[in-house]
Amino acid sequence: MQDIKKLLRLFEDGAIFTAFDTETTGLYPARDRVIEIGAVRFSKDGVQEQFSQLINPEKPMPYMAMKVNGITDSMLCNQPLFPAVYPKFADFLKSSILIAHNTRFDVSFINSELEKANLPELKSPHVPAYDTVRLAQKCYPHLGKFNLQYLASVLIIPVYTAHRALDDARVCMEIFLKCMEVMQKKHKSIGS
Repeated sequence: MQDIKKLLRLFEDGAIFTAFDTETTGLYPARDRVIEIGAVRFSKDGVQEQFSQLINPEKPMPYMAMKVNGITDSMLCNQPLFPAVYPKFADFLKSSILIAHNTRFDVSFINSELEKANLPELKSPHVPAYDTVRLAQKCYPHLGKFNLQYLASVLIIPVYTAHRALDDARVCMEIFLKCMEVMQKKHKSIGS
């Protein structure tokens, strides 16, 4: 709970946040690759900037992954490799607090890609990142289910292109904002 109070204070003080998401060739960072990064930089005053980039995984796109996100080999073949994309993404993250939906998944994939490229891993001040799964569990414990698409439907957050990194990052941001509203109301009602 202390972490959430700190997060709420940061939000109310105008801190800058970056909600981000990755799309991948599979579920295992050691053998699968990042094929898309999407991110939304925002504060309590609204969206400041967006980042979206497809990435060539240097291997064929598995059929099951393509069925989930709709990203094909032809969409990826002329895209830059991860080491060329990462400096722009790292620059986008500067001076912001990182959030993701199921942060362990996305951060582990980014760090796996960084390791493959012999680059330093994503670390403080960005990691550990705040996880909107955990925030939603605290703010909406009665829901019992906390995947991104389910939360979007229950919280009436529009989804335009599910399982594409930029739209999923935007939905993550919207879930975060809804959680901040809940926390602000709880905070006011207990007079803290």
